Amino acid sequence: MSLSVGVIGLGYFGPHLARNVASGRETKLVAIADRDPARRALFTAQYPWAKVYDDGLALIADPSIDAVVIATPLFTHAELTRAALAAGKHVLVEKPMAPSVAECEELVAHAERVGRVLMVDHTLLYKDSVRKMHELIAGGALGRVLYVDAVRINLGLFQPDTNVIWDLAPHDVSILDLILTQTAGATPRWVSAVGVSHYGTHENLAYLTIGYDGSLLAHVHVNWVAPVKTRRITIAGTRRMLVWDDTAPVEPVKLYESSVDVARIDKQHAYELNIQYRTGDIVAPKLDGREALAGVISTFAAAALRGEPSPSDAQAGLRVVRILEAAQRSLADGSARVSL
Repeated sequence: MSLSVGVIGLGYFGPHLARNVASGRETKLVAIADRDPARRALFTAQYPWAKVYDDGLALIADPSIDAVVIATPLFTHAELTRAALAAGKHVLVEKPMAPSVAECEELVAHAERVGRVLMVDHTLLYKDSVRKMHELIAGGALGRVLYVDAVRINLGLFQPDTNVIWDLAPHDVSILDLILTQTAGATPRWVSAVGVSHYGTHENLAYLTIGYDGSLLAHVHVNWVAPVKTRRITIAGTRRMLVWDDTAPVEPVKLYESSVDVARIDKQHAYELNIQYRTGDIVAPKLDGREALAGVISTFAAAALRGEPSPSDAQAGLRVVRILEAAQRSLADGSARVSL
């Protein structure tokens, strides 16, 4: 049994999704849609067997399609997802799920009501390096996580309809959701954000701080105006520490035998802590090299055909947007903490 899939949007990311749908073991690319006739012509030549539509809603209305992949601008996500669910289709939508928590909650409830899969393409969750990071944390290799520091910066691309938080931060916030909330059971409690717009009206630089239970903090730095491209996450635990560098050509995950131990606390002189530092080997775990989008599509098919779980299901997508929206509110309120 296979899933008949239509892809809506053939701009930046849609072609990659279409390619993986076409090559998937349990998926068939049966239709494509885009408003640009040049894009339609290009991909008609590449996938001559697929039906071609100039409108996403027309593709959704096709009764031969089981599922749709939505790779269109953020402001269209809610309308297209709502229509697809109403037509009885399973839906994989690009990140973020929708521009607001209210719309996401509506879509989650709609998917549950009609019994269809709604999944968000948080692609990085399916990278072998991120899956290894998740595996190490889930297995207790780091001990209790103390903090996470994420940096995602580059020169461009400026988005005309949104700011850097909604464009870049979903990648790292979705990873935080996987490794902290889904794996370690840590609940985000508040968000604070500061940002600035040097060009135009949308913030091109922002810093997000997310507070969890206890003393766990996560910090996310996103920036469209940087001279180098950096994609790095540092995670400190009570036993070991980890660095993930997504731009490293080899060994993107490194596990450090490093930690800090408080051997004794002098109750009479609380500031006199006996701090001991432990350093040791650096280990680079072996990775499988599988393309992340192939994992996205196979997971989507497994969820639709057999009800198997997904790390980027509708609830995970909603949690990500809840943090993004809180960050936006914090920006508007002078970086105040916004409760979640």
